Amino acid sequence: MGLRINDTAPDFTAETTHGTINFHEWIGDGWAVLFSHPKNFTPVCTTELGTMAGLEGEFKKRNAKIIGISVDPVEDHDRWKADIQKATGFNVDYPLIGDKDLKVAKLYDMLPADAGDSSQGRTPADNATVRSVYVIGPDKQIKLVLTYPMTTGRNFDEILRAIDSIQLTAKHQVATPANWKLGEDVIITAAVSNEDAIKRFGAFETILPYLRKTKQPSA
Repeated sequence: MGLRINDTAPDFTAETTHGTINFHEWIGDGWAVLFSHPKNFTPVCTTELGTMAGLEGEFKKRNAKIIGISVDPVEDHDRWKADIQKATGFNVDYPLIGDKDLKVAKLYDMLPADAGDSSQGRTPADNATVRSVYVIGPDKQIKLVLTYPMTTGRNFDEILRAIDSIQLTAKHQVATPANWKLGEDVIITAAVSNEDAIKRFGAFETILPYLRKTKQPSA
């Protein structure tokens, strides 16, 4: 059974480039983004890890830690960092999980149980499904899952946009429309009556009986 939104993110202990971590303890009382990779020294993943390094400050603004995982040993991750810096100009300071026994990939249902117990000898194609992003809240529940093919580099600006939406809608009874960005109008949820909407948000616009828009509430 695959992981779903609002499921508790499976906990694990693993070796990383920052030493041994317990995942839930590492998350602490903030948010976390776990993003996975099928193999070290692959072109698309190299650009992704560098891009995330360049955005680390943006995630910190949102009280979100970032952590990568690749189906390879930690010592390979350390060697890979030099290539990432050369290709993207960014140094990877966030932790990278070594998953050489495939335990975390299986735990998160990115690989089947019969995939074996070693990364050795496996090709990127063997691990093609290890291409998911998980956004995890302070309650340790999964808030978002995105899975990409190996040939399509991930848009991590979209992950930031989604976190902005998730954090906002967790505080206020609103939703965000398609292509919404921070500061734009939001949707008032159906659970809020018109009378309550006026009290909560002031003026609002009724587009359809079930679609009401208002200014983004302040944090």
